[in-house]
Amino acid sequence: MSTPGLPRLDRREAIKWMLTAAASVAVLNSRMSATDAPKAAPAAGASPLAVGYGTDPDLLKDYKSGELWPLTLTEAQRRTAAALCDAIIPADERSPGASSVGVVDFIDEWISAPYPTQQADRPLVLTGLAWIDAEARRRFTMDFASLTTDQQNAICDDICYVLTAKPAFKDGALFFKRYRDLTAGGFYTTREGMKDLGYVGNVASATFDGPPRGVLEKLGLV
Repeated sequence: MSTPGLPRLDRREAIKWMLTAAASVAVLNSRMSATDAPKAAPAAGASPLAVGYGTDPDLLKDYKSGELWPLTLTEAQRRTAAALCDAIIPADERSPGASSVGVVDFIDEWISAPYPTQQADRPLVLTGLAWIDAEARRRFTMDFASLTTDQQNAICDDICYVLTAKPAFKDGALFFKRYRDLTAGGFYTTREGMKDLGYVGNVASATFDGPPRGVLEKLGLV
């Protein structure tokens, strides 16, 4: 069952997106080391981590959930993940919010993949989503996704910068730093994200009608 208002991407597209976006994510802020990340077991109901590399996915095949590796996020975690994605990149007059273009699916695929970088991110993201929900309940007696935009921003303001975060928010700030990188790396490799940036690479800037007729005549091709 999908989160209301947040349909899932086709699995093949999500995997392809994860693989192609990896380079973009890598060039953002340096990823924290695994020793910096808070450690915790996956939340109850989360799918187990896939073991081993297996074969590379055939991106021409229509993969179903669990064929390559189990997905991780529960419906409750997807809801929190979507709310946080949209707090980081909200919809505006230039582009849609991050969750509406499938960034949650990208993050779910990312932390589920059996590769070292993704495996290091998995406990950080799962623990962070649990932390931000707990902080929302502590402050406002509701989960993060149920808060107003101002309430969500109040929490994010306390964890948005690792170097200035108070000791009580240090783990939350480490999580937010990585989650913000993943959200941006996913969003800005979508068509909507590239349009928001004004990126026009790989798009024809003018119509090409073929070589001039004089050149073709000289070559005896007309």
